[in-house]
Parts: sequence; structure tokens; C-alpha cells
Amino acid sequence: MAIRINNVQLDINEDISLLKAKAAKKLRIKEASISDLKIIKESIDARKKNSIKFNYCIDICCENEKNLVYKLKDKDIRFEEEGYKEEIQFGSKKLAHRPVVIGLGPAGLFSALLLAKNGYRPIVFERGEDVDNRTKTVEKFWTTGELNTESNVQFGEGGAGAFSDGKLTTRIKDTRCDLVLEALVKAGAPEEIIYMGKPHVGTDILKTVVKNIREEIKALGGEIHFSSKLEKVIAKNGKVNSIIVNSNEIPCSQLILAIGHSSRDTYEMLNGIGMFMEPKPFAIGVRVEHPQDLINRNQYGEYANHPRLKAAEYRLTHTAESTKRPVYSFCMCPGGVVVGAASEENRLVVNGMSYHARDNKNANSALVVGVGPEDFEGNSPLSAMNFQRHYEELAYKVGGGNYKAPVQKISDFMEDRITKKLDSVIPTVTPGYEFKDLRECLPSYVVQSLKEGLDNFDRKIKGFGASGEGIMIGIETRTSAPVRITRNENLESISIGGVYPTGEGAGFAGGIVSAAVDGLKVAENIIKEYSPII
Repeated sequence: MAIRINNVQLDINEDISLLKAKAAKKLRIKEASISDLKIIKESIDARKKNSIKFNYCIDICCENEKNLVYKLKDKDIRFEEEGYKEEIQFGSKKLAHRPVVIGLGPAGLFSALLLAKNGYRPIVFERGEDVDNRTKTVEKFWTTGELNTESNVQFGEGGAGAFSDGKLTTRIKDTRCDLVLEALVKAGAPEEIIYMGKPHVGTDILKTVVKNIREEIKALGGEIHFSSKLEKVIAKNGKVNSIIVNSNEIPCSQLILAIGHSSRDTYEMLNGIGMFMEPKPFAIGVRVEHPQDLINRNQYGEYANHPRLKAAEYRLTHTAESTKRPVYSFCMCPGGVVVGAASEENRLVVNGMSYHARDNKNANSALVVGVGPEDFEGNSPLSAMNFQRHYEELAYKVGGGNYKAPVQKISDFMEDRITKKLDSVIPTVTPGYEFKDLRECLPSYVVQSLKEGLDNFDRKIKGFGASGEGIMIGIETRTSAPVRITRNENLESISIGGVYPTGEGAGFAGGIVSAAVDGLKVAENIIKEYSPII
């Protein structure tokens, strides 16, 4: 049993090796008495710009632990809470067929990994390419504007998260999060993600990580097939009976649907066979780019370039008075780039991406406005998806085609004028950009909400809004899935038994870690009901 100590602080110029001495002082024991120390969480306290501190939660082992905790009666000192324990209880039913996983993003990857570890030999079908070939395909799109609708920023090994910042921050309170982070570290992610307050991997490292997990799944008896698209789910007596993949019918009795938030043709197929789903609120807006140095100076003051500090982040929220809609930053990428993220022809969408070093000149973030069922036309379960498509088509036309993004300086956007020339911030967006009026590809209430939000954010970060040199890039629409595929208490579709919708694409997650955790949950439900394959 270990002792957990919260609020152990280091000044910005104090070395991390001093943690043991700080812990000993807090426990009123000699430093030599501590036999082991593990960092559980590290965060930065930058509320006082002239006195930035690192705050730690640590676990230590020493003699007389129980007596120490009871004697000190300090709210920051307690016994370690139990973490996630992988206690598998196998079901007794016999599987008619090997379980099938559709999609190799975080939800599919981790559901397949857990099944493979426990002897269920899953078969995975991913419509996109393996991460190495996918990278070549994506880079060709960014260079030439030649889009592959089956393998792109949205589809392929690693899912949409493979071409993002690789952020691992999550708001869910689930002990499975620890299991996910540990698996990522085992597969090659930096060990610091275990304890960092806002961990991220970076797209460069994440590609290797997902490849290593894929190889582990295969080594444990799983199969993985790329360029393999789910075309139909066939049900019999209310349960899945088989699936069609690349025109081939495959027997299937347990189907995990980890399709991602952009598989629109798959949503249409599922809706066509009567799978119950409903439109889900999401957000739409733009990407903004600012000098990373502006963000660093705002967050860290005189310590902006201190070697202990990495590129600074921000999180901004506001409720527009005129529209009563939330306006907020999302998926902020310090030291990153903006990339074309289209998955359908003649429809344009952008996203943000960072490499692990986060050392590029610009910071970028989505700046988005909440939209809901009242904004969508018709009563179709796919009305939110069609809303996305409509504005992506407008953005493609406004940009002039070939997936060039419309760009406008924030100061010009606020004054309803087209940008003529740039200042210091040069757009990083690929495959390219054109100076255009973003009002032409966004709903009027989104435009008004963004203007009010930018006014507010400029007061929080001077130079963020019209007073600075930031730019806006259109458009951002893939903040989350536009549908939720309803499921029961066993995490199965309420329409077709044996089908387990999971992750972002099913509307039950919002990021890499939460999607991976949801994938683990559906795999656990299969394990609880069925016995392993011999």
C-alpha cells in the first residue's frame, strides 16, 4: 500500500529531483525513509505570472505508512485509491462466429485489443489504409488536392485522431483511462502521458503507437484487414446474422461498430436497414491561428520561453448574448498546423494537428458555436449530418475548389470585409487557401455568435480578437458525431441484437481516451456473456 500526497509544489526553477525531499518534509520523515516515489499527476499553476509553480500528486512507499497517515491528519495525505483492475469474468455462451470489429480508431483498436488478450480472436475491418500508406495518401491530398474518399484524414488506421494533436485529456471519470494510457506507453508513447495534467502524444508518435497495438492484436490471434469497407449489415430474427464487406458476405453474430464520426455513407446504410439513431447536437465554426508567442506571453508572462515550459494552451468559453449560443475553443493545437480534413468530394472541412514537439510558429484552435435539432431541416435521423454537408459544400465553393480553404483576418471578419493582405500570421492550411468572406459559408447566427465571442476573448487574451493579427480558416464541422446510435443497458443497438455501436461515431465519446474507454466497455460486455474461442 502506498501513501498518496497531493499539492506537492516546485517553483519553476526547482529541479524535479527535489520531489522526494519535498515529500519527506510534508510527511515529517527523513528523505532516506522513502523507498519509492511515483508521479501520478503534474500540472502547472500559472495564476501568478511572476511565480509559476508545478503542482504534483505523488505516491510514495515508506515504513510505518499507516501510522503516518493517521498521525498527520492532513487532507493532502491519504492511502492510495484503488486503480482499474482488469478482472475478467468470462461468460458461458458459445460464440457462433469470431467477433467482428468495424473501424480501427481508438474505440475499435481497444475493443479488439481487449478481445484478443482474452482469447476471442477478433476480426477487424478498416475501410482505410494502414497508417504508413495512409500517411502517403494524406500527404498527397495536402500537396495536390487529390482526395481519396476511402483513406484520408478521417478514415484509416488510427482514426481521425491519428492526424490531430493526439490529445489525451478527457473529462470522464473512469478508471479504465489508466489502462488506456498504460497501453499507449507500452506501445511507444512518452511515459509522461501517465501523469501530465494535459497529456498529448503528437501525430508523429501516435502513428507508431497505433501500429504497435495493431501488431499486438495480430500476435494474440486477431485479424486485421485494411481497405475493407462495411457495405451492409444483415439481420435475421432481430439479430445480426452476417455482414457484407467489399461485396463478400461474412457470417457474424457479434459486431462492434466503431465507425468514427465521419462515416456518412455507413450512417445512411444503417438508417436504411432500420437501425434506430437520432440527430445529435454538435458545433460548427472555424479554425483560428495566432502567433504561439502571443499565447505563451499571455499564459506565462515573463517566463514565456522558460525551458521547463512547453507551448502554452488556452481554453475559452462565452455565451453570445444575441443568440444565447455557446461559443468556445475546441481541440487547441499549440505550435501546430491547420490541415484539410475532407472525406467527401466537393465538401471542405479543416482540422488542427500538432507534432509531439509542438514547435511550429502558430497556435491554432477550433472556434465553434453550438447547434442543435432546432437548426436542422426535416425530421430525419440524419438531419444533423445533412446540415454538416450543406455548409461543407458552401465552404468548398467559397474556397474556389480543389479543397482550398477560405481565409479571413479576424479584424476583417469583424468588419465584414474581405482580406486583401496578411500581417505576421501566415495560414498553415493545406492544400491551400483563398481570401474570402466566411459569412458566405456559415449560418448567420454562427457568424454573429463568433463576433461576440471574439470580442469577449480579446479581453481575456489581448490580441486574440480584432486588436491582433489572428486569422480565421473555414470551416470546422467535425467537432463530434452528428448522430447517436441508441443502445440498451448491454451496450447493444436497441434495433439489432449483437450489434455494439461504440466510440465517437456512435455518439458516446469525445476524444481519443473516452473513445478507447467506450471500446473497452463493449468488449467487456461480450466477454461477460460469451466464452473465449479455443
